[in-house]
Amino acid sequence: MRSFFFIVIFLFSINVKAQREDRGDGQRPPGRLLTGIVVDEKSNPIPYASVAVRSKADSMFLRGTATDLNGKFELRLKPGKYEVTVSFISYQNKTSQADLTQADTDLGTIKLEPKTELLDEAVIQAEKSYMELKLDRRVYNVGKDPNNVGSNAQEILETVPSVEVDVDGTVSLRGSSNVRILIDGKPSGLTGISTQDALRQIPGNLIDKIEVITNASAKYDAEGDAGILNIVLKKDQRAGLNGSFEVNAGYPHNYGGSANINYRKGKINFFTGVGVQYRQRPGTGKSFQQFFLEDTTFAYERTRNQTRGGLSGNGRFGLDYFINDKTSLTASGLYSRSWNDNISDLKYTDIDENGTATQVVLRTEDEHEVQQNIEANLNFRRTFKKEDQVLTADAKWFLSQDYENGDLSEKGADYLLAQRTNNTENERNWLFQTDYIHPFTEKVRLETGLKATLRRIENDYQVDQQNDTSDVWETLAAFDNNFIYTENVYAAYLIASGKIKKFSLQGGLRTEYSDITTELVKTHERNHRTYISFFPSAHLSYEFPHGNSIQLSYSRRIGRPGFRELIPFSSISDNRNFRMGNPNLNPVFTHSTEIGHLKTWNSGTLLSSIYYRHSDGVVERISRSDSTGLITMFPVNLSTEDATGLEFSFSYNLFKWWRTTLNANAFYSITNGKYEEQKFYAETFSATGRFTSKWTIKKKLDIQTSFMYHAPRNTPQGKMLSMYSWDIGLAMDVLKGNGTITFSARDLLNSRRRRWEINTPTLASTNDFLWSSRQFVLSFAYRLNQKKKRERERGGRGEGGGSDGGGGDDF
Repeated sequence: MRSFFFIVIFLFSINVKAQREDRGDGQRPPGRLLTGIVVDEKSNPIPYASVAVRSKADSMFLRGTATDLNGKFELRLKPGKYEVTVSFISYQNKTSQADLTQADTDLGTIKLEPKTELLDEAVIQAEKSYMELKLDRRVYNVGKDPNNVGSNAQEILETVPSVEVDVDGTVSLRGSSNVRILIDGKPSGLTGISTQDALRQIPGNLIDKIEVITNASAKYDAEGDAGILNIVLKKDQRAGLNGSFEVNAGYPHNYGGSANINYRKGKINFFTGVGVQYRQRPGTGKSFQQFFLEDTTFAYERTRNQTRGGLSGNGRFGLDYFINDKTSLTASGLYSRSWNDNISDLKYTDIDENGTATQVVLRTEDEHEVQQNIEANLNFRRTFKKEDQVLTADAKWFLSQDYENGDLSEKGADYLLAQRTNNTENERNWLFQTDYIHPFTEKVRLETGLKATLRRIENDYQVDQQNDTSDVWETLAAFDNNFIYTENVYAAYLIASGKIKKFSLQGGLRTEYSDITTELVKTHERNHRTYISFFPSAHLSYEFPHGNSIQLSYSRRIGRPGFRELIPFSSISDNRNFRMGNPNLNPVFTHSTEIGHLKTWNSGTLLSSIYYRHSDGVVERISRSDSTGLITMFPVNLSTEDATGLEFSFSYNLFKWWRTTLNANAFYSITNGKYEEQKFYAETFSATGRFTSKWTIKKKLDIQTSFMYHAPRNTPQGKMLSMYSWDIGLAMDVLKGNGTITFSARDLLNSRRRRWEINTPTLASTNDFLWSSRQFVLSFAYRLNQKKKRERERGGRGEGGGSDGGGGDDF
């Protein structure tokens, strides 16, 4: 901790020095001063208008800046003659001549006129491509995909290329489940104690985009050996009042509404997003389990019908205060709550060695679940006269609570069983972070930062069973305990980057100190461990002629066990199949290398990557069966894994009105390990792919269809079988571009099923599960001062290529 606070003081001293440099020493800097003020058609100042200076001789771009809150700007330039272009969204560009040969020049008041389209109530906001390619990430603008209407965060992640979601809601990236999920660049109460359950509670209409980061630099958390998925929520900062409102209705039961409102005036920007949703998700499943003992065999068939869901609501509120044109303070809060009823009916048919059905057992569960999340954020941001010099500081607190109460009954041929469960989960999380960027020149800069994450989770779990003789409820000792998980991680990083002609170089080192404790209170079992880890990263890129560029990257990452992987007791929803955790799990360390090539055309882009990943201590779930037919699944640090893959994203505009996108990932992996003298080995080649086609008819109607396929792959104890699905969506603009009516049909063929096999010397198991059946949703969205602009998209490549501020700078 002394080292941690020493670095804080060091960064503070950098800030003080930078501010002194920012004030200057009273001497006039060399060069001529160019000044001016930018106003709108009503003579109101326009803050953050773009000012670009070009040489009058050859029109080469030289310098740029943005106006302050009063619409003023100033630039220090060498003596000479220049062209100055001022631009701002929804206004016509204006170019002026500036002669700084002899003296300073004041351009005076520059008045911008609204674009003609705006006067005709046409559209003013550019439509982004579905996929944008950034230097260190791929950005998927899922908020504009009509197929995602009425979906939740988990269902949207299922549509993102290279991302998979299994039957339990576990998210994987490029075949690995050790992926870090963030909200707006940080851990959040929105992802909850159980990420799988929490993602289903986030309405899709609050999500703006998904950022996929497969090989992160030292600036990012080292957590997530496969990479990072950042869910960026909607937020606006345009002047005046603007917002969007949406209502939807669908089948099966899917009803909801949301509003996102932003109001910007002067130094204050207020933003809010609220939503309410009611959903019921019917699901079905079946399995066949066959057991092989020394003297006999037997089996049972299981069918499952379930309905999960209920009412949920959330509210997100925030305020940006622009102290001056270089300093801002943001405060925001979030509250969400859900009430769910989860009902399941299981039917077991027992079969003897002759294939004869001997008994039918019925088991039902009626669970009531209440989830609550509270979150508070504070962010400070300071920029300086030197371009790209930035200091930020963040503080965050959130509380997640989950209460579950269930009543279970089981009826066999000659018995009746009654059980009840009580499960309380609470998580408290504190986060403190500061980052500083110091550019030495236009091409060389240094980045450094500190972060502390303090996390505590408590899970109090109890199962009672009714005595069939006395009717007294008795606690089952094997399912009664209080589990406490404490995780404190302190981190510091340093990154240096530069550019030499067409070469871009970046190297960094992140250090993390982890202090982790697991404790079973009632049985007095405690496991405390501390370790320090170093995570180097390196990125090298080169720009070739004719729209070609290549990038080579390396990083070392860590995958800490999740809370669900550590708790040693399990759900009893299925009384014959138990999934439990292991409090003695160790973290997984991964070395990741990737080389990528980007080719751009006027109408398309092709991004291809070859990657290699070596992991030690890979966590795999082992299945064991006993002589009574009970199956237990639990995680262990089983093996090493070597994975090599090829991934590409191809986007092309066949015509102005027809855009196609193809994403595919093919990988080969070897898993090799041993557990309790038993060897586990799996060699697999698998692939995932998604094809999307979008047609725009008369600039008002969008029709989009997509097809997804996941190939089968081997596991240490069996195989995951193939899966595919087909979605379609239609969106039509109405009310002169202010509104949009959307219809979506998700999983039209009802084929998004999870199928897997387990084969051991004593067990042969086949499983087929459909978490949620096909759905149809109709929605209407209305935009307040947010009309759309349709323009030709350049094959999915985002404008510019730098971060657009959608949460990427907040890591």
